[in-house]
Amino acid sequence: MNTSIIIESKFRGPPDSGNGGYISGAFARHLVSPDDGVNDAVQVTLRAPTPLDEPLQVITIDEKHLDVKNGDLLIAQVERAELSMNVPKPPEYDVAAAAVNGSPSLKPGLNSVVPGGLGFHPICFCCGADVDATEGLRIFAAPVQGFDGVAAAWQPDPCFADEDGFLPSEIIWAALDCPGQFAFMKEGIRTGLLGRMTAEMLLPVAAAERIVIIGWCIAVEGKKHFAGTAMFNQQGECCAMSKQVWIGRQD
Repeated sequence: MNTSIIIESKFRGPPDSGNGGYISGAFARHLVSPDDGVNDAVQVTLRAPTPLDEPLQVITIDEKHLDVKNGDLLIAQVERAELSMNVPKPPEYDVAAAAVNGSPSLKPGLNSVVPGGLGFHPICFCCGADVDATEGLRIFAAPVQGFDGVAAAWQPDPCFADEDGFLPSEIIWAALDCPGQFAFMKEGIRTGLLGRMTAEMLLPVAAAERIVIIGWCIAVEGKKHFAGTAMFNQQGECCAMSKQVWIGRQD
């Protein structure tokens, strides 16, 4: 069955296209419904920037695959997948919170897209510091002493909770996005756009909890930069994880 989806402008990453994590999660929801349970990994390969505020066609190939198109232009390919990762132990929430000022989200002089904007992506739905707390997630991942990667202490705004008080899956996908890129920035590497994201939801995430999100570098193969991210609840349980491919220059 084919349907359509509209990515609203507030879910942007770059000014004129969707946040890679959010759109991947929104597309994945069309393949894995909440009734399927949380333990289904989905891989989303992004083929073109996702336009905002216009209908996109979601085309079912079979029960394991779908395409997203804008007219004849292929935007994304979505498929069920398997995800196996060695997830590092995260820093404590308070430790991650104390490191926030080191986040690229809050450093001046990094933005070249939004005039006068703060940080690396000032208006990004995930990491934008110039976005109101009811319009963006404001996840500011930063290097943390003693941790080989970056971490963010995050208290979601209640507006992002569903009727049962949990974070919808596309919000979790969005939250897992930028920390992967920031892990490479910690190593002095500026990658390009998110090319592929594979994520798995392991446990429901209550919006009222104090959450830690981590990102770490996995490998670099030519222009492909592989990163991992994961989300932990305040009991220290891993609730979601992702493996990402960022496309950038070869250093």
